[in-house]
Amino acid sequence: MAFRTVHETLSVPRQRSRPDRATRRRLRRRVQVAGLAIDPMTEGEVVDHVVAALKRGEGGHLVTPNVDITWAAARDPEARGIIEGADLVVADGMPLVWAARLLGTPVPARVTGADLIWSLAEAATFYRYPIYLLGGPPGVARQAAERLTARHPGLLVAGTDTPPYGFEASDEGYAEVRDAVVAAGPRLVFVGLGFPKQDRLIAALRKDLPGTWFVGCGSAIAFAAGAVRRAPRWMQGAGLEWLFRLLNEPGRLARRYLLHDLPFALWLLTACLLRRLFS
Repeated sequence: MAFRTVHETLSVPRQRSRPDRATRRRLRRRVQVAGLAIDPMTEGEVVDHVVAALKRGEGGHLVTPNVDITWAAARDPEARGIIEGADLVVADGMPLVWAARLLGTPVPARVTGADLIWSLAEAATFYRYPIYLLGGPPGVARQAAERLTARHPGLLVAGTDTPPYGFEASDEGYAEVRDAVVAAGPRLVFVGLGFPKQDRLIAALRKDLPGTWFVGCGSAIAFAAGAVRRAPRWMQGAGLEWLFRLLNEPGRLARRYLLHDLPFALWLLTACLLRRLFS
């Protein structure tokens, strides 16, 4: 095997029923963008927050909304409720960063799941927290684990899994995925099944692993595996990562990006600009 595995189920403390003082202080300073409460944090601050919670034996749910997720939340009360119930919500999408600036309540930076999978894996290596990768096409999660451990020797990988399409439609399929994660006993789980499917699964898994942090990371596992290329840094910073992905996967992404996400992003930025000008 190219990476170490953890065979025993770890004992995890129960999650606290009430948020601590630091959490309450953080929640009070959330930024409202498109009706969503965003935590104004850098990538490093997110990692520090997750590690501090894990040291206390507290689990959590991290959501990284981009324009696509924000558009879904604007239309679907269930999707909005998932985001509102998350412990950390950080902006994965330059339009959200720009919108916050236009509103006069800036967030410090874009924080993506594709970046967090590497920085959280580095922290997990240092503190010996086993991780679990769930999602992606067949074999991709394992390939991502191999690349993560190649960069961070000593990283404990509790397991990897690629659930079959439609697994959540049957009790047996869902139970098989859940039982594998619970038996592995990870402290940090990356779930890349797309929003909101990944986050529905996270909500259920948290009941069995209250001391584990779950990151709904979309395509981050495929990115980490090298199965999908990321845009150059300059395109990421310019808010053009969507264009890079569209050019590479037009058949899959054209409808979503051109009919939904791009018009919504333009509407959002225009609305924020008008609000700033006339408030």
